[in-house]
Amino acid sequence: MTTGAWDIVLLGGASGIGKSRAAARLARESGAFVVELDDVVSAIQEITTAGQHPDLHHFNTLPDSAELPATRVLDLQIATARALEPAVLGVVRNRLTVNVPAVIEGDYLTPAAAARAMHEGTAAGRRVQAVFLHEADAGQITANYAEREPEYGVQAHRAEISTRFSHWLGDQARRHALPVVDCRPWDSLPARLHAALHAAG
Repeated sequence: MTTGAWDIVLLGGASGIGKSRAAARLARESGAFVVELDDVVSAIQEITTAGQHPDLHHFNTLPDSAELPATRVLDLQIATARALEPAVLGVVRNRLTVNVPAVIEGDYLTPAAAARAMHEGTAAGRRVQAVFLHEADAGQITANYAEREPEYGVQAHRAEISTRFSHWLGDQARRHALPVVDCRPWDSLPARLHAALHAAG
């Protein structure tokens, strides 16, 4: 089974912006399978150590990232994302062997990895597309976290980091000529995602 416009969609974006919900809806509407890169990250961390792959374990070795400046945490997030690029490409290469459409989503999907995956998809005769969601308002991400994880209270510091990461991803995506779609307004996001994918295809 394939969709009309793509075989694989790579959906990137920072934490707390509604990416997983958008991926689930896109997959449901397209009859696609969802791959969550968070699961891949957790699996890799289980079979590696900080000594072997330090960039994959920054947030397992920090005493409390909430005590660090947002700029420092952002640097660590970027380092982690870049270290995970080979794993992301491994997931894409595996999906290229399966004739079932897939939406691959995750915080640590970098535009550089997405661009390379698209190139490999073309070489394999498959249609791989990428789009990055963006949220510029830390207050909105704070509200999203509060709705999703009320037991943790107000997570303003985490939301500020996520906003900075969202800007970084958006800037990198544009450098690679990949579409960036604002998360809001929520009601029109599915239509705008489809439009971005159609235009890219």
